Amino acid sequence: MLASVMAPLWACILVAAGILATDTHHPRDSALYHLSKQLLQNYHKEVRPVYNWTKATTVYLDLFVHAILDVDAENQILKTSVWYREVWNDEFLSWNSSLFDEIREISLPLSAIWAPDIIINEFMDVERSLDLPYVYVNSSGTIENSKPIQVVSACSLETYAFPFDVQNCSLTFKSILHTVEDVDLAFLRSPEDIKRDKKVFLNDSEWELLSVSSTYSILQSSAGGFAQIQFNVVMRRHPLVYVVSLLIPSIFLMLVDLGSFYMPPNCQARIVFKTSVLVGYTVFRVNMSNQVPRSVGSTPLIGKSASSASWHGFLVSSLSLQSIVLVKFLHPWLTQGVFLHHAESSFYGEHLAQPGTLKEIWSQLQCISNYLQTQDQTDQQEAEWLVLLSRFDRLLFRSYLFMLGLYTITLCSLWALWGG
Repeated sequence: MLASVMAPLWACILVAAGILATDTHHPRDSALYHLSKQLLQNYHKEVRPVYNWTKATTVYLDLFVHAILDVDAENQILKTSVWYREVWNDEFLSWNSSLFDEIREISLPLSAIWAPDIIINEFMDVERSLDLPYVYVNSSGTIENSKPIQVVSACSLETYAFPFDVQNCSLTFKSILHTVEDVDLAFLRSPEDIKRDKKVFLNDSEWELLSVSSTYSILQSSAGGFAQIQFNVVMRRHPLVYVVSLLIPSIFLMLVDLGSFYMPPNCQARIVFKTSVLVGYTVFRVNMSNQVPRSVGSTPLIGKSASSASWHGFLVSSLSLQSIVLVKFLHPWLTQGVFLHHAESSFYGEHLAQPGTLKEIWSQLQCISNYLQTQDQTDQQEAEWLVLLSRFDRLLFRSYLFMLGLYTITLCSLWALWGG
Protein backbone atom coordinates (compact mmCIF):
# COMPACT_ATOMS: atom_id res chain seq x y z
CA MET A 1 0.00 0.00 0.00
CA LEU A 2 2.79 2.45 1.00
CA ALA A 3 4.84 1.53 -2.04
CA SER A 4 1.94 2.27 -4.35
CA VAL A 5 1.50 5.71 -2.78
CA MET A 6 5.23 6.67 -2.85
CA ALA A 7 5.84 5.61 -6.45
CA PRO A 8 4.03 8.56 -8.04
CA LEU A 9 5.64 10.93 -5.50
CA TRP A 10 9.14 9.78 -6.39
CA ALA A 11 8.28 10.18 -10.06
CA CYS A 12 7.28 13.82 -9.46
CA ILE A 13 10.48 14.52 -7.52
CA LEU A 14 12.63 13.05 -10.28
CA VAL A 15 10.81 15.08 -12.95
CA ALA A 16 11.25 18.32 -10.94
CA ALA A 17 14.95 17.59 -10.38
CA GLY A 18 15.38 17.00 -14.11
CA ILE A 19 13.73 20.32 -14.94
CA LEU A 20 15.94 22.20 -12.45
CA ALA A 21 19.03 20.49 -13.80
CA THR A 22 18.06 21.50 -17.31
CA ASP A 23 17.46 25.17 -16.42
CA THR A 24 20.57 25.68 -14.19
CA HIS A 25 23.88 26.46 -16.00
CA HIS A 26 27.22 26.48 -14.27
CA PRO A 27 29.46 29.54 -14.95
CA ARG A 28 32.24 27.22 -16.07
CA ASP A 29 30.07 26.12 -18.97
CA SER A 30 29.95 29.65 -20.51
CA ALA A 31 32.08 30.56 -23.50
CA LEU A 32 33.20 33.80 -21.79
CA TYR A 33 34.61 31.82 -18.89
CA HIS A 34 36.47 29.41 -21.15
CA LEU A 35 37.85 32.32 -23.20
CA SER A 36 39.11 34.23 -20.16
CA LYS A 37 40.64 31.09 -18.70
CA GLN A 38 42.36 30.22 -21.99
CA LEU A 39 43.78 33.74 -22.43
CA LEU A 40 45.17 34.12 -18.89
CA GLN A 41 46.10 30.53 -18.12
CA ASN A 42 49.64 30.66 -19.51
CA TYR A 43 49.96 34.46 -19.71
CA HIS A 44 53.02 36.17 -18.21
CA LYS A 45 52.45 39.86 -17.62
CA GLU A 46 56.15 40.45 -16.93
CA VAL A 47 57.00 39.91 -20.61
CA ARG A 48 56.35 42.47 -23.32
CA PRO A 49 53.60 40.87 -25.48
CA VAL A 50 55.40 40.32 -28.80
CA TYR A 51 56.59 37.12 -30.45
CA ASN A 52 59.50 38.88 -32.09
CA TRP A 53 61.38 40.81 -29.38
CA THR A 54 62.94 43.17 -31.96
CA LYS A 55 59.50 44.51 -32.83
CA ALA A 56 58.46 47.61 -30.87
CA THR A 57 55.12 47.82 -29.13
CA THR A 58 53.32 50.95 -30.33
CA VAL A 59 51.10 52.67 -27.77
CA TYR A 60 48.50 55.08 -29.20
CA LEU A 61 47.62 58.00 -26.91
CA ASP A 62 44.66 60.34 -26.77
CA LEU A 63 43.69 63.13 -24.38
CA PHE A 64 40.47 65.04 -23.64
CA VAL A 65 40.60 68.05 -21.31
CA HIS A 66 37.46 67.97 -19.21
CA ALA A 67 37.98 70.91 -16.82
CA ILE A 68 40.59 73.28 -15.43
CA LEU A 69 40.21 72.92 -11.67
CA ASP A 70 42.84 75.28 -10.29
CA VAL A 71 45.69 77.53 -11.42
CA ASP A 72 48.09 78.24 -8.55
CA ALA A 73 50.45 80.98 -9.77
CA GLU A 74 52.26 81.26 -6.43
CA ASN A 75 53.34 77.59 -6.43
CA GLN A 76 53.40 77.28 -10.25
CA ILE A 77 50.92 74.38 -10.22
CA LEU A 78 48.10 73.51 -12.61
CA LYS A 79 45.30 71.13 -11.65
CA THR A 80 43.28 69.68 -14.53
CA SER A 81 40.70 66.98 -15.05
CA VAL A 82 41.44 64.94 -18.20
CA TRP A 83 40.16 61.80 -19.88
CA TYR A 84 43.15 59.69 -20.90
CA ARG A 85 43.13 56.85 -23.44
CA GLU A 86 45.90 54.47 -24.42
CA VAL A 87 45.63 51.66 -26.96
CA TRP A 88 48.18 48.97 -27.76
CA ASN A 89 48.28 45.50 -29.31
CA ASP A 90 48.92 42.39 -27.23
CA GLU A 91 49.90 39.48 -29.47
CA PHE A 92 49.30 37.00 -26.65
CA LEU A 93 45.63 37.97 -26.18
CA SER A 94 44.09 37.19 -29.57
CA TRP A 95 41.52 34.47 -30.38
CA ASN A 96 39.21 33.13 -33.02
CA SER A 97 35.77 34.53 -32.22
CA SER A 98 33.97 31.76 -34.12
CA LEU A 99 35.18 29.23 -31.54
CA PHE A 100 33.74 31.22 -28.61
CA ASP A 101 30.16 32.06 -29.56
CA GLU A 102 31.28 35.02 -31.70
CA ILE A 103 32.69 36.90 -28.73
CA ARG A 104 34.74 39.72 -30.21
CA GLU A 105 35.47 41.79 -27.12
CA ILE A 106 35.87 41.06 -23.42
CA SER A 107 37.03 42.91 -20.31
CA LEU A 108 40.05 41.69 -18.39
CA PRO A 109 41.63 42.92 -15.15
CA LEU A 110 44.43 45.39 -15.83
CA SER A 111 46.51 43.89 -13.05
CA ALA A 112 46.60 40.51 -14.84
CA ILE A 113 48.11 41.69 -18.15
CA TRP A 114 51.13 43.66 -19.38
CA ALA A 115 50.61 47.45 -19.49
CA PRO A 116 52.94 50.18 -20.75
CA ASP A 117 54.77 52.25 -18.13
CA ILE A 118 53.58 55.65 -19.37
CA ILE A 119 54.11 58.60 -17.02
CA ILE A 120 53.65 62.39 -17.15
CA ASN A 121 56.93 64.31 -16.92
CA GLU A 122 55.31 67.31 -15.23
CA PHE A 123 53.45 65.06 -12.82
CA MET A 124 53.42 66.18 -9.16
CA ASP A 125 50.36 64.47 -7.67
CA VAL A 126 47.14 62.67 -8.61
CA GLU A 127 44.08 63.62 -6.59
CA ARG A 128 40.85 61.65 -6.30
CA SER A 129 41.28 59.82 -9.59
CA LEU A 130 39.06 56.81 -10.22
CA ASP A 131 40.97 53.55 -10.37
CA LEU A 132 39.34 51.53 -13.15
CA PRO A 133 40.46 47.91 -12.72
CA TYR A 134 39.40 46.59 -16.15
CA VAL A 135 40.42 47.09 -19.76
CA TYR A 136 38.73 46.07 -23.02
CA VAL A 137 40.41 43.49 -25.26
CA ASN A 138 39.14 42.57 -28.74
CA SER A 139 39.74 39.37 -30.67
CA SER A 140 42.72 40.79 -32.57
CA GLY A 141 44.56 41.56 -29.31
CA THR A 142 43.96 45.31 -29.27
CA ILE A 143 43.67 46.64 -25.70
CA GLU A 144 42.01 49.94 -24.81
CA ASN A 145 42.64 51.51 -21.41
CA SER A 146 40.52 54.62 -20.72
CA LYS A 147 40.40 56.44 -17.41
CA PRO A 148 39.69 59.89 -15.93
CA ILE A 149 42.61 61.55 -14.16
CA GLN A 150 42.90 64.64 -12.00
CA VAL A 151 46.44 65.71 -12.78
CA VAL A 152 48.43 68.10 -10.59
CA SER A 153 51.34 69.22 -12.76
CA ALA A 154 54.08 71.83 -12.71
CA CYS A 155 53.62 74.75 -15.11
CA SER A 156 55.43 78.03 -15.75
CA LEU A 157 52.68 80.60 -15.15
CA GLU A 158 53.08 84.27 -16.16
CA THR A 159 50.79 86.75 -14.39
CA TYR A 160 52.06 90.06 -15.79
CA ALA A 161 49.06 90.45 -18.12
CA PHE A 162 46.50 89.62 -15.40
CA PRO A 163 43.50 89.56 -15.86
CA PHE A 164 44.11 89.25 -19.63
CA ASP A 165 46.63 86.44 -19.26
CA VAL A 166 46.91 83.44 -21.55
CA GLN A 167 48.65 80.39 -20.09
CA ASN A 168 50.33 77.52 -21.93
CA CYS A 169 50.92 74.38 -19.85
CA SER A 170 52.28 71.11 -21.16
CA LEU A 171 51.59 67.48 -20.28
CA THR A 172 54.35 65.24 -21.62
CA PHE A 173 53.73 61.47 -21.78
CA LYS A 174 56.64 59.04 -22.11
CA SER A 175 57.78 55.58 -21.06
CA ILE A 176 59.89 55.70 -17.97
CA LEU A 177 62.00 52.59 -18.74
CA HIS A 178 61.47 51.42 -22.32
CA THR A 179 63.35 53.06 -25.16
CA VAL A 180 61.80 53.74 -28.53
CA GLU A 181 63.13 50.39 -29.79
CA ASP A 182 60.83 48.64 -27.29
CA VAL A 183 57.89 51.00 -26.75
CA ASP A 184 56.98 53.64 -29.30
CA LEU A 185 54.23 56.25 -29.03
CA ALA A 186 51.76 57.49 -31.63
CA PHE A 187 48.55 59.54 -31.88
CA LEU A 188 45.23 57.74 -31.64
CA ARG A 189 43.61 60.71 -33.43
CA SER A 190 45.15 63.29 -35.71
CA PRO A 191 46.78 66.29 -33.98
CA GLU A 192 44.27 68.62 -35.67
CA ASP A 193 41.32 66.73 -34.22
CA ILE A 194 42.90 66.83 -30.76
CA LYS A 195 43.65 70.55 -31.05
CA ARG A 196 40.10 71.68 -31.83
CA ASP A 197 38.13 69.19 -29.75
CA LYS A 198 36.31 70.99 -26.91
CA LYS A 199 33.18 68.86 -26.72
CA VAL A 200 33.75 67.58 -23.19
CA PHE A 201 35.27 70.76 -21.74
CA LEU A 202 33.29 72.58 -19.03
CA ASN A 203 33.19 76.33 -19.74
CA ASP A 204 31.67 77.23 -16.37
CA SER A 205 35.06 77.74 -14.71
CA GLU A 206 37.28 80.83 -14.61
CA TRP A 207 39.31 79.62 -17.57
CA GLU A 208 38.48 79.08 -21.23
CA LEU A 209 40.18 76.32 -23.21
CA LEU A 210 41.64 77.66 -26.47
CA SER A 211 43.41 74.61 -27.89
CA VAL A 212 45.31 71.43 -27.08
CA SER A 213 48.20 71.17 -29.51
CA SER A 214 50.31 68.01 -29.58
CA THR A 215 53.77 67.07 -30.83
CA TYR A 216 55.76 63.85 -31.07
CA SER A 217 59.48 63.78 -30.37
CA ILE A 218 62.29 61.47 -29.28
CA LEU A 219 64.25 62.43 -26.20
CA GLN A 220 67.86 61.37 -26.49
CA SER A 221 69.77 60.35 -23.37
CA SER A 222 72.69 58.16 -22.37
CA ALA A 223 70.32 55.17 -22.04
CA GLY A 224 68.95 55.68 -25.56
CA GLY A 225 66.05 57.46 -27.24
CA PHE A 226 62.69 57.73 -25.48
CA ALA A 227 59.54 58.48 -27.44
CA GLN A 228 57.35 61.19 -25.94
CA ILE A 229 54.15 63.02 -26.85
CA GLN A 230 53.56 66.51 -25.50
CA PHE A 231 50.10 68.03 -25.17
CA ASN A 232 50.11 71.83 -24.79
CA VAL A 233 47.00 73.05 -22.99
CA VAL A 234 46.45 76.70 -24.01
CA MET A 235 43.88 78.55 -21.89
CA ARG A 236 42.86 82.11 -21.14
CA ARG A 237 41.17 83.72 -18.16
CA HIS A 238 37.65 85.21 -18.19
CA PRO A 239 38.48 88.83 -17.19
CA LEU A 240 35.01 90.37 -16.69
CA VAL A 241 34.91 89.89 -12.91
CA TYR A 242 38.35 91.45 -12.47
CA VAL A 243 37.60 94.32 -14.85
CA VAL A 244 34.61 95.29 -12.71
CA SER A 245 36.25 94.73 -9.32
CA LEU A 246 39.84 95.87 -10.02
CA LEU A 247 40.45 97.72 -13.28
CA ILE A 248 37.56 100.18 -13.17
CA PRO A 249 38.22 101.21 -9.51
CA SER A 250 41.95 101.61 -10.18
CA ILE A 251 41.38 103.82 -13.23
CA PHE A 252 38.80 105.86 -11.32
CA LEU A 253 41.25 106.43 -8.45
CA MET A 254 43.96 107.53 -10.86
CA LEU A 255 41.64 110.00 -12.60
CA VAL A 256 40.54 111.45 -9.24
CA ASP A 257 44.17 111.69 -8.18
CA LEU A 258 44.95 113.43 -11.45
CA GLY A 259 42.40 116.13 -10.63
CA SER A 260 44.32 117.09 -7.47
CA PHE A 261 47.06 118.64 -9.58
CA TYR A 262 44.73 121.48 -10.54
CA MET A 263 44.80 122.69 -6.93
CA PRO A 264 47.57 125.13 -5.86
CA PRO A 265 50.53 123.45 -4.12
CA ASN A 266 50.08 125.61 -1.00
CA CYS A 267 46.35 124.89 -0.68
CA GLN A 268 45.32 123.15 2.55
CA ALA A 269 42.39 121.46 0.80
CA ARG A 270 44.91 119.66 -1.42
CA ILE A 271 46.39 117.91 1.61
CA VAL A 272 42.96 116.68 2.71
CA PHE A 273 42.11 115.62 -0.84
CA LYS A 274 45.39 113.74 -1.37
CA THR A 275 45.06 112.08 2.03
CA SER A 276 41.61 110.80 1.07
CA VAL A 277 42.99 109.47 -2.22
CA LEU A 278 45.83 107.72 -0.40
CA VAL A 279 43.32 106.07 1.93
CA GLY A 280 41.41 104.94 -1.16
CA TYR A 281 44.61 103.46 -2.62
CA THR A 282 45.30 101.65 0.65
CA VAL A 283 41.84 100.08 0.73
CA PHE A 284 42.12 99.19 -2.95
CA ARG A 285 45.49 97.47 -2.45
CA VAL A 286 44.11 95.44 0.48
CA ASN A 287 41.22 94.23 -1.70
CA MET A 288 43.55 93.68 -4.64
CA SER A 289 45.93 91.48 -2.63
CA ASN A 290 43.11 88.96 -2.11
CA GLN A 291 42.27 88.75 -5.82
CA VAL A 292 45.51 89.24 -7.74
CA PRO A 293 47.52 86.01 -8.15
CA ARG A 294 50.90 86.03 -6.47
CA SER A 295 53.90 84.89 -8.44
CA VAL A 296 57.58 84.91 -7.62
CA GLY A 297 58.63 85.28 -11.25
CA SER A 298 56.42 88.20 -12.30
CA THR A 299 54.20 90.87 -10.75
CA PRO A 300 50.87 91.74 -12.42
CA LEU A 301 50.76 95.08 -14.22
CA ILE A 302 47.78 96.24 -12.17
CA GLY A 303 49.77 95.68 -8.96
CA LYS A 304 52.73 97.67 -10.25
CA SER A 305 50.55 100.57 -11.36
CA ALA A 306 48.72 100.71 -8.01
CA SER A 307 52.03 100.78 -6.12
CA SER A 308 53.45 103.48 -8.39
CA ALA A 309 50.32 105.60 -8.03
CA SER A 310 50.40 105.26 -4.24
CA TRP A 311 54.03 106.38 -4.02
CA HIS A 312 53.34 109.17 -6.48
CA GLY A 313 50.41 110.39 -4.41
CA PHE A 314 52.49 110.23 -1.24
CA LEU A 315 55.21 112.32 -2.90
CA VAL A 316 52.74 114.96 -4.06
CA SER A 317 51.15 115.08 -0.60
CA SER A 318 54.56 115.58 1.00
CA LEU A 319 55.34 118.35 -1.46
CA SER A 320 52.06 120.11 -0.72
CA LEU A 321 52.62 119.73 3.02
CA GLN A 322 56.07 121.33 2.71
CA SER A 323 54.59 124.23 0.79
CA ILE A 324 51.90 124.81 3.40
CA VAL A 325 54.39 124.56 6.27
CA LEU A 326 56.65 127.07 4.55
CA VAL A 327 53.93 129.57 3.70
CA LYS A 328 51.69 129.26 6.75
CA PHE A 329 54.23 128.74 9.54
CA LEU A 330 57.78 129.64 8.55
CA HIS A 331 56.88 132.88 6.80
CA PRO A 332 54.95 134.40 9.78
CA TRP A 333 57.70 133.22 12.13
CA LEU A 334 60.39 134.88 10.04
CA THR A 335 58.31 138.03 9.71
CA GLN A 336 57.68 138.15 13.42
CA GLY A 337 61.35 137.61 14.16
CA VAL A 338 62.41 140.41 11.86
CA PHE A 339 59.74 142.68 13.33
CA LEU A 340 60.96 142.04 16.90
CA HIS A 341 64.54 142.60 15.84
CA HIS A 342 63.71 145.96 14.34
CA ALA A 343 61.49 146.87 17.26
CA GLU A 344 64.39 146.24 19.63
CA SER A 345 66.68 148.26 17.38
CA SER A 346 64.11 151.05 17.37
CA PHE A 347 63.74 150.93 21.16
CA TYR A 348 67.47 151.24 21.72
CA GLY A 349 67.64 153.84 18.99
CA GLU A 350 64.99 155.89 20.76
CA HIS A 351 66.89 155.83 24.04
CA LEU A 352 70.14 156.70 22.35
CA ALA A 353 68.60 159.39 20.21
CA GLN A 354 66.56 161.17 22.91
CA PRO A 355 68.66 164.34 23.00
CA GLY A 356 67.84 165.26 19.39
CA THR A 357 64.46 165.02 17.70
CA LEU A 358 65.85 164.72 14.17
CA LYS A 359 68.06 161.82 15.14
CA GLU A 360 65.06 160.06 16.65
CA ILE A 361 63.05 160.51 13.46
CA TRP A 362 65.96 159.33 11.34
CA SER A 363 66.34 156.21 13.48
CA GLN A 364 62.65 155.39 13.12
CA LEU A 365 62.84 155.83 9.36
CA GLN A 366 65.85 153.52 9.14
CA CYS A 367 64.01 150.92 11.21
CA ILE A 368 60.98 151.04 8.95
CA SER A 369 63.18 150.88 5.84
CA ASN A 370 65.09 147.86 7.10
CA TYR A 371 61.85 146.15 8.03
CA LEU A 372 60.37 146.71 4.59
CA GLN A 373 63.55 145.49 2.90
CA THR A 374 63.53 142.34 5.00
CA GLN A 375 59.85 141.84 4.25
CA ASP A 376 60.55 142.14 0.55
CA GLN A 377 63.38 139.63 0.79
CA THR A 378 61.13 137.18 2.66
CA ASP A 379 58.36 137.60 0.12
CA GLN A 380 60.85 137.10 -2.68
CA GLN A 381 62.18 133.91 -1.07
CA GLU A 382 58.64 132.64 -0.63
CA ALA A 383 57.80 133.44 -4.25
CA GLU A 384 60.97 131.68 -5.44
CA TRP A 385 60.13 128.63 -3.31
CA LEU A 386 56.58 128.53 -4.64
CA VAL A 387 57.88 128.83 -8.21
CA LEU A 388 60.24 125.93 -7.58
CA LEU A 389 57.42 123.87 -6.07
CA SER A 390 55.15 124.73 -8.98
CA ARG A 391 57.77 123.55 -11.48
CA PHE A 392 58.30 120.33 -9.56
CA ASP A 393 54.52 119.90 -9.32
CA ARG A 394 54.20 120.26 -13.09
CA LEU A 395 56.97 117.70 -13.54
CA LEU A 396 55.11 115.27 -11.29
CA PHE A 397 51.88 115.98 -13.15
CA ARG A 398 53.49 115.19 -16.50
CA SER A 399 55.13 112.02 -15.19
CA TYR A 400 51.84 110.91 -13.62
CA LEU A 401 49.99 111.66 -16.87
CA PHE A 402 52.63 109.71 -18.81
CA MET A 403 52.34 106.76 -16.41
CA LEU A 404 48.54 106.77 -16.64
CA GLY A 405 48.66 106.92 -20.45
CA LEU A 406 51.22 104.12 -20.62
CA TYR A 407 49.13 102.02 -18.23
CA THR A 408 46.00 102.57 -20.32
CA ILE A 409 47.77 101.77 -23.61
CA THR A 410 49.32 98.62 -22.14
CA LEU A 411 45.97 97.42 -20.81
CA CYS A 412 44.29 98.06 -24.16
CA SER A 413 47.08 96.18 -25.94
CA LEU A 414 46.81 93.22 -23.57
CA TRP A 415 43.04 93.21 -24.02
CA ALA A 416 43.46 93.22 -27.80
CA LEU A 417 45.97 90.38 -27.64
CA TRP A 418 43.67 88.44 -25.31
CA GLY A 419 40.75 88.89 -27.70
CA GLY A 420 42.87 87.89 -30.70
